[in-house]
Amino acid sequence: MDVHSTHACTPRTPRGRRHARRATALLALGAATALAISGCAAGGGSGDSDDGGDKTLSVWLPGTNQAEIDLVTDTIVPAFEEETGAEVEVTYVDWGDISTKLNSAFAAGTAPDIFGHGPAATADFVANDRILDLDDRVAELSQADRDDLATALPGGQVDGVQYLMPLSLQGYLVMYDADAFTAAGLDPDSPPTTWEELKDAAETLTERNGSTITRSGFLAPSQAIARQQTFATFLFGEGGTLVNEAGTEAEFASAEGADALDFFTSLYTGDDAVSANLGEDYLNAPAAQQPLVQQTAAMTIQAPSMMQQIVDAAPDRDLRVMPPLSFEGGDPAAFGGAGPGLMINADSKDPDLAWSFIEYMLSPEVSTEYTQGTGTIPVRASAAESDYAKNSPIITAFLAASPDFQTNPNVVGWVQVRDALDKQLERALNGVATSQEALDEAAAEADKILGANG
Repeated sequence: MDVHSTHACTPRTPRGRRHARRATALLALGAATALAISGCAAGGGSGDSDDGGDKTLSVWLPGTNQAEIDLVTDTIVPAFEEETGAEVEVTYVDWGDISTKLNSAFAAGTAPDIFGHGPAATADFVANDRILDLDDRVAELSQADRDDLATALPGGQVDGVQYLMPLSLQGYLVMYDADAFTAAGLDPDSPPTTWEELKDAAETLTERNGSTITRSGFLAPSQAIARQQTFATFLFGEGGTLVNEAGTEAEFASAEGADALDFFTSLYTGDDAVSANLGEDYLNAPAAQQPLVQQTAAMTIQAPSMMQQIVDAAPDRDLRVMPPLSFEGGDPAAFGGAGPGLMINADSKDPDLAWSFIEYMLSPEVSTEYTQGTGTIPVRASAAESDYAKNSPIITAFLAASPDFQTNPNVVGWVQVRDALDKQLERALNGVATSQEALDEAAAEADKILGANG
């Protein structure tokens, strides 16, 4: 894929009026796509601060959420520019395209000074010397700041070294329709605390027309990639792990893994199935089309931002959030932890300016503004005292659940492992392979990937 600037060496308009709201969508797999990159010089995208000229900074952020784009480009970036005298150009890249475009940009010497990504990709960037070690810079933060960020920082570390600075926490919990509980004779004030109890409640809540489910008692994400996170949620609830502590071998093909995948599969198959539309991506449907809003599901796993949109779309409904669940005898667990964050290109011409931007994004006021604007979980513990958290039962629930969040490992090759596991999960969910067969196949491929990168 050729990556080049579509506006190279064109005159700049005055700072504060030139923030393009750019979002790159995946047009066709493998197709060559032009991507706008700030500046005319290659090698990190940073400008002329070393020779006394204007300070420039290029930033790529993943995702195409318009609320986030508007907040960052219209409010946060202009304020940073006003404070520092720098020029910042932000490009939003579709999540499905970010890794490919970054790899192409690194090869071409046109990668941005700062880029965002999920924590699970960090180890691969470290192994290829693409990003800077931020330990010394983090050490220069005040002790109060480090304590305030303590929950999030480990999620951006590889072998104990800080490389990524998370902008938010992430997590998935079960949202349920309290009115549907009441109508079905269930107590909405005493929701399930285990996955077994949830399955029993889901069977009561499921509605059918003959053999066709017309209202799912419970929906968990089952589409590509997201199904790996659902499996991980059940695996963690069973007390299982994805890889060993050294990150060299897969551990998900265990008895706990097979039980977790059996449970996942049982939601969609058999006479007691409680979920319809296997593989459907309800997570990213507009709020008005969400199953809870359409009343085609009574319980669904959701992220906090969509939960709030669902509440806004159905203001007269009694929609609530469950704490993390466990399997009987286990500890509560949910998929979550450090969310996407920012890394500094090892070839950035102005890493100090890049770090200043990251510090600004993580400052208490801006960080809270960012998480409120994006509907995500605050990265600072002190944000629990903010009006944003106090006025949102959803955010309050996620902050309370944060000690029980577990996420994918930060090991080299994880993205490849995840994709290999995802393909095998699809086979099991569709009845092509048993849970153990699918996990054994995935583990064999995962061990090759981890072994080659270990």
